[in-house]
Amino acid sequence: GGAPPEVPALRRFLAAAPALVDAERAAPSRHAGVRKESSGYGLAAYSDSGDLIDLLVGSEGTLVLIVGLELRLTPAFAATASVLGAFASLDDAVIGAGGARDAGASACELLDRTFLDVARRGGAPVPVPESVEAVLLAEVEGASAEEVDERARDLAAAFRRAGAGDVILALDEATEAAMWELRHAASPILSRLDPALKSMQFIEDGCVPPERLADYVRGVRAALERQGIRGVIFGHAGDAHVHVNPLVDLRDARWREKVDALLGDVTALSASLGGTLAGEHGDGRLRAPLLPRVWPAATLERFAAVKRAFDPAGLLNPGAKVAVPGERAVDRVKYDPTLPALPAPARAALARVERERAYARSRLELLEEAAASAARPLDSPSSPA
Repeated sequence: GGAPPEVPALRRFLAAAPALVDAERAAPSRHAGVRKESSGYGLAAYSDSGDLIDLLVGSEGTLVLIVGLELRLTPAFAATASVLGAFASLDDAVIGAGGARDAGASACELLDRTFLDVARRGGAPVPVPESVEAVLLAEVEGASAEEVDERARDLAAAFRRAGAGDVILALDEATEAAMWELRHAASPILSRLDPALKSMQFIEDGCVPPERLADYVRGVRAALERQGIRGVIFGHAGDAHVHVNPLVDLRDARWREKVDALLGDVTALSASLGGTLAGEHGDGRLRAPLLPRVWPAATLERFAAVKRAFDPAGLLNPGAKVAVPGERAVDRVKYDPTLPALPAPARAALARVERERAYARSRLELLEEAAASAARPLDSPSSPA
């Protein structure tokens, strides 16, 4: 509560805000059907709430420097259970994801056949037939084991109604952990591929309206095939939010040209389906040059006006959110095949983060642990580094 602090940047924004809010409310929403959006600035949310937090969250350091935060935590549920459903078609999997949303699932992950194929090649246990087109992994939460048992069985029934051929329940902690190992199998396997095949993240954050999920996955598959690039597709099916790891052959002299074409194709696909390029990860410098293809010019001008109000000198994270003129997205895809591979201890540390979902771990702390592990004598694992 209280009056806002007397800060020049804030004063400039509040002076411009009424016109920006009026224009935002009058404009048709380009991405109204998506369940996640981290592209652009949160002007729509700010227009609804009037709360600066809604504008600043997701601004990627381009508007302010945040020096302190106060967080409100939500207690974890006492019990969880999980359900795996195997589907012969993407369309059936999309129906199954809708059933998971209706059932209040806390997570619903899509593992496309491209993901399942890589997991099999890497030796991971894949408990479904090779003919399966997609797997859904869903989790339910509750106050007791009895509650989640019942909810999991209801979710399993919803998967079967959607066309799942195989449905597996995990009603205890050990079985759940084993089931979710499949979801986390790809990253360690990808790190062990031919070193010339680089798993890249540049089309990894697309989100579309849930009813267009199957169209998006098929379109991404087709775009990869046109460029002769293998890819691994997975994501959050409940939100129709898809992660894609293209496996780019750095021995191909045209690899950068192919990456540029793939970026263009997937951007056009997302725009045609009413989707966003950034569900979770934001625009950064990679996607900022692509925003004119998915946002109207008037919306981009409002984003630029927000940036000018807070940072008229352009000092804060330049090039993110609001592109530097003349810069191309592909210029930010920086891979050099002559660089040395990531050391084995560092790869192991990152694989552990993936396996344990320890994404809050400091990367500096991980590097220190990896260095200590590399320095420790093999015959004395408990000795200090």
